[in-house]
Amino acid sequence: MTSSRALRVVLTSDTHLPKRAKVLPDELLVAIDDADVVIHAGDWVDLATFELLDARSERLIACWGNNDGPELRAQMPERADVTIDGLRITVTHETGVSTGRDHRMSLAYPDTDILVFGHSHIPWDTTTDTGLRLLNPGSPTDRRRQPHCTYMTTTIADGVLGDVRLHEL
Repeated sequence: MTSSRALRVVLTSDTHLPKRAKVLPDELLVAIDDADVVIHAGDWVDLATFELLDARSERLIACWGNNDGPELRAQMPERADVTIDGLRITVTHETGVSTGRDHRMSLAYPDTDILVFGHSHIPWDTTTDTGLRLLNPGSPTDRRRQPHCTYMTTTIADGVLGDVRLHEL
């Protein structure tokens, strides 16, 4: 059996343009251009950023966040559920406080393999006791209390999530 080519995936969230920054970092844009799949977990803030990523992405999977108004909410769901190469992925903006997150998300998303979320601007990468992988790429434009702005990359091949890499900007 021949293995399929690994899909290159970029994960980002909380871009908050033009409030937190005027433009997206060049490094992120290059990664988006090279990716097969781009996942954005909400808080775009402006429609132009969505349109930019939509135009530059081979495939964009996105949800809206609490700072996204009616124009953006009309473009995407509050929760996006997709299956990529056998992996069930859910994209949502908020998951609540970090305390107890693994357990709460395992209960809330029993039919999901990978949950991508945002909101906190704090990178997160854990696997729950049920096998659910939780990924928050942080923010490429607003580091809040973090030392760096961030985004993530990974691959998907033959139904397996590759190593997840956190990129510091």
